[in-house]
Amino acid sequence: MVSRRLLCISAMGTTLLGASPLAIAQAHDYPNKPIRIIVPFAPGGGTDFVVRTIVSKAFDGSGQQVIVDNRAGAGGNLGTAAGAKVAPDGYTLTVAYMGTLAIGQWLYKDAGFRPQDFTYITQFVSVPLVAVANANVPIKNLKELAAYANENPGKVSYAAAGDTSQMTGELFRLASKSKITQVPYKGAAPAVNDLLGGHIQAGFLGLAATSEHIKSGKLRGLAVTQKTRLAALPDVPSATEAGYPELEVSDWYGLAAPLGTPPDIVAKISAEFQRVLKLPEVKERLNKAGFDTAGNSPAEFGAYVKHEYERWGRIVKEAGIEAK
Repeated sequence: MVSRRLLCISAMGTTLLGASPLAIAQAHDYPNKPIRIIVPFAPGGGTDFVVRTIVSKAFDGSGQQVIVDNRAGAGGNLGTAAGAKVAPDGYTLTVAYMGTLAIGQWLYKDAGFRPQDFTYITQFVSVPLVAVANANVPIKNLKELAAYANENPGKVSYAAAGDTSQMTGELFRLASKSKITQVPYKGAAPAVNDLLGGHIQAGFLGLAATSEHIKSGKLRGLAVTQKTRLAALPDVPSATEAGYPELEVSDWYGLAAPLGTPPDIVAKISAEFQRVLKLPEVKERLNKAGFDTAGNSPAEFGAYVKHEYERWGRIVKEAGIEAK
């Protein structure tokens, strides 16, 4: 069983101490060289799209370049671990992703880093998952999916692609007390292919991989995993409407720096990215792709990461999932 790990750092490393005169001077001069942002996933995916959309406008008046450094591997652990070990000077930042920081910590015995190894800067976006079913399966909503699984024990499966997808399915199984089983996939594309081919009945997958198939009628949208309906899929009920308020799950992405980064620099970076997230062209591009823009303070984002980490620890423990 995954052991319970207690956090001893307030708000996951966001406690801000008094800044020294040197730190204040450094913040005033920041940035005076290129900034590197580690994205712990391959180019071309959803995380990469979000980051490149945002950083294209960041520090654009400073004369300094913001470089995207894709370091994929181990479900995001490889790049995130690298970001925890860089010099805490504000010039190498790391994308903070829910699956690695809040969920993966409970699924791996040693991810190579801890959530409290970072200072959290601001949340970029959040995006729900979508519960879907093959259009030929005789179910129209989540309650019918649970009933269908119980009527056909061992014969009804859901596709999971990644830690967030996997744990959302497990959360549904626990909440619905259904006998649905999980089939893990290395990515959303092969999962959707098997769903479309009728090899698997349901899935808890990302919006980008499923929305067009829902609109075409090839997949049936059962629910989006949030409190309210999603503008991109107005005909698909929310998890709350579907009778499962506990199934409110959003993938989120934000920005983090290694613990020890001067607070004034953290505050300056946070203010800049909050500014960018409010730009109409940035909001429109992200919203059109199904992402809700955020933008909060270091203390707020740190507290949210801590909350999510503890929440998923309880779920992993309840599901009886062993750490790898």
